[in-house]
Formats: sequence, structure tokens, C-alpha cells
Amino acid sequence: MTRIKTDLLVIGAGSGGLSVAAGAVQMGADVTLLEGDKMGGDCLNYGCVPSKALLAAGHAAHAMGAGAAMGITPVVPEIDYAAAKDHVAGVIGQIAPVDSQERFEGLGVRVIREYGHFTGPRTVRAGATEITARRIVISTGSSPLVPPIPGLGQVPYLTNETLFDLRDKPDHLLIIGGGPIGMEMAQAHRRLGCQVTVIEGMTALGKDDPELAAIALENLRAEGVEIVENAQAQQITGRDGQITVETPKGAFTGSHLLVAVGRKPNIDTLDLEKAGIETTRAGIKVDDRLRSSNHKVYAIGDVAGGLQFTHVAGYHAGLIIKQVLFGLPARVNTAHIPWATFTDPEIAQVGLTEAQARDLYGDRMEVARFDYSHNDRAIALRQDKGLIKVMVVKGRPVGASIVGYQAGELIATWSLAIANKIKMSGISAMIAPYPTIAELNKRVAGAYFSPRLFDNLAVKRVVRLVQKLLP
Repeated sequence: MTRIKTDLLVIGAGSGGLSVAAGAVQMGADVTLLEGDKMGGDCLNYGCVPSKALLAAGHAAHAMGAGAAMGITPVVPEIDYAAAKDHVAGVIGQIAPVDSQERFEGLGVRVIREYGHFTGPRTVRAGATEITARRIVISTGSSPLVPPIPGLGQVPYLTNETLFDLRDKPDHLLIIGGGPIGMEMAQAHRRLGCQVTVIEGMTALGKDDPELAAIALENLRAEGVEIVENAQAQQITGRDGQITVETPKGAFTGSHLLVAVGRKPNIDTLDLEKAGIETTRAGIKVDDRLRSSNHKVYAIGDVAGGLQFTHVAGYHAGLIIKQVLFGLPARVNTAHIPWATFTDPEIAQVGLTEAQARDLYGDRMEVARFDYSHNDRAIALRQDKGLIKVMVVKGRPVGASIVGYQAGELIATWSLAIANKIKMSGISAMIAPYPTIAELNKRVAGAYFSPRLFDNLAVKRVVRLVQKLLP
């Protein structure tokens, strides 16, 4: 048994763990990193990166048949599904060196390619190595949740961890789950020539603002994605190439099945009880400083049981650096954390939705709205189907919801505003180049002030008086 003492032990080389390790070692800490699977974790290998690469392939295929309004004769593209997956693998390969063992060892991190489990409050065993650390950060992420649907274990099925290895194009892809993963992969595969049926037990895109979700779902249905809502999967039967999902709304048969119903925290093999670490169904129980019940051990990212996004793990990493390296208290604030679903059109959200803001603030909350159809760049691109709305209390945004072209880019402005308590007047003072999609943010701020200026009798009286007095 090899024994190591270290300042900081990071368990899990996903986006959050890598950010902590890189920041800490470059600031002078002795850092040990454990990873039993692939460097880069879920995001690089099975999640954000490959899904967006496959969506890009679908977009390229879709564009070949979507140019009629611009005078471009539509053509039916020839889809090489295996080559599209080569593109996905190429994207992963291009990014992988940034997350590689070699890079982190070059920075000075001690990298051990083993799974770890606790043997005491500050001691972890990984293979033939025992590590004792002053502080420990658990960043083991999450895995696909496989629900106990009768018959599921007897048929071949895909998750996001196996989908991107598939080389043969599905004739008919069944997807159980109408959340972001399910809907993104539904659109990507439909555009790549597959028949697609999404089976959702409740409401598709149910965590998003219903008004915005309806716009996105309308477009997916128009492209040929079958979306069956309020249809809980009751039984699954079949064999490779012919799988049937039985629901209260009928039976649906396809060639392949993707299960995308949610995530579960990766904690089962950590022996957390030996370190006195409490858990919940969502993951490791943490306080607002990301400390577990063992205050020498922190949890970040998906395993901490909160918002499950790569950028949240990165945000958590910054809070850990402040506390572990500098001894400064740093507390989690989720009010300014945005997220996006990369369907076409995209959906993005930060802060409170309209329903949440109305529940919290009642009549004190106002909603400013602006349609994409009034944005000249969106019109020129034929991307004028969409909406931005901002929830405002006492002149400050408390939430923003966007559906439309580049919604994921636009939402960053509202994260900045909420994080820095910028008023709507500050957003309206922004100058965006013309014509750009970015003008939407300025225009929705203008929509907030319009009734105050143009429908205000007092303003009109002042203007008339000034006009009389001006020479």
C-alpha cells in the first residue's frame, strides 16, 4: 500500500473537479486527482460536447432543405450516420487534450486513474494507494437514471452514455423522456433522417416556461417529431430492432430505444458513511458553502444535488478555490445561473420564470416582452419565431425567459444583470450593433419603459411645457 498526504484531494475528473485541480495546483497547493473512468467526465464524453456536435450535424442536414424562402432550392441530403458520429468523435478528440491526464500532470497535479472510496473522515483508498488529505472535494457527477419499467431489462436500450457509440442509423428511435436531453436528441435524429417518437409521462419540456416550451415543441412537431405527452411507460417488450413501449395512450414500436428520464448521483461506491457524510435522494447533502456534514469534505456539481449543468460545476469550483486555498467564506447563489436547451429554437432561462416571480412578488412584478418578429436581423435570417420576456421588480430584472434563435447566447446578458443588480435602465443604455440578435435584449428593456414614457400624461405635459419655453 502506497500512502500519500496531500493538501487537496479531488475525486472525479469532470468539469468541476478539473477546474478545482487546475486552479489549486497553479496557486501552489499540493493536489491529488482521482479518476477511474474517462478524463473530462460526462460533459466531454457523453453529454454537452457530443450532443451539441450531433445537433450541429442535424442542423447542417436540415439547412439543405430549408432555404426555399431565400430562393435556395431544397434538396434531400444524403445522410451518412456513421460519418456524423465520426464528426462527434472528432469534436471530442479536439477538446480532450485540455482535460487530459498529461496536461494536468504537466501542471503539477498527481493524477491517479483509480476509483476511490472513503476509509475514514479524511482518508480515501484508490487501488493500492491510500490518500490522506487536509480537504477533499467530491465531484463524481451523475449517471443516467434507468427507471424500473417492467421489461426494460430484457430489451436493448440506449442512454446518453451509449448513444454516441451507435454507428447504424436508427430507422425509428423511441425516446422515453421529454426533457432537454430527450428533445435535443429527438430533433438531431429527426434531422438526420430517423423517424422519432418521444414518450413523456407528464409534459414535454415541463421545467421550462409553458409559453416558451410550446413554441419549441410546435417547431419540433412541424419537423416530424412525434411527441406523446401524459403517457407513462407501463411495459416494454421486443428484441433488437423491434421494441415496443406500452402506454395508456397506446403502444409505440421502434427500432431503437433511448432512455432519457433524468440523472442519479454517482455516490454508491464511495463508502460515504465511513467519512460521516450524509446523503439525500438527490446526492450529497451540502450547506450553502458546499460543505458536507463532514466539513473537511465538499461536494460540487451534479453530485451536490442541485442544478445539473457543467457551468454550475465550474461556478462551484470557483467557490471551492476561495474557501480551500484562501480560507474565505463563499456561499452559493443560484439566482444568476442560466441554462439553455439547444433545440431549434433554443430555450434559455435565468432567475425566476413568470409563474415563479408572480408567486413570489404578486402584483409588484411586471413582465416586459418583445417578439423576435420585430428584430430586423431575425427577419433577415428567417429566424423570426421567438419571444423574450423579462420579469421585473422595482426596475430590476429577477428573471428572463427566451425562446428563439441564439437564446442561449442572449441569456448571458440577463445573468450579468441579475448577478450585478443592474437595473433595466442599464440594459436600455446598452448599444448593440445593428442589425444583430443582441438588439432583442435592448428592445425588451425599451418595452419595459415604453408605457412609462409614451402612455404617461405627466410626461406629455412636461414635454409640451418645455416646448413652449424653449427659444
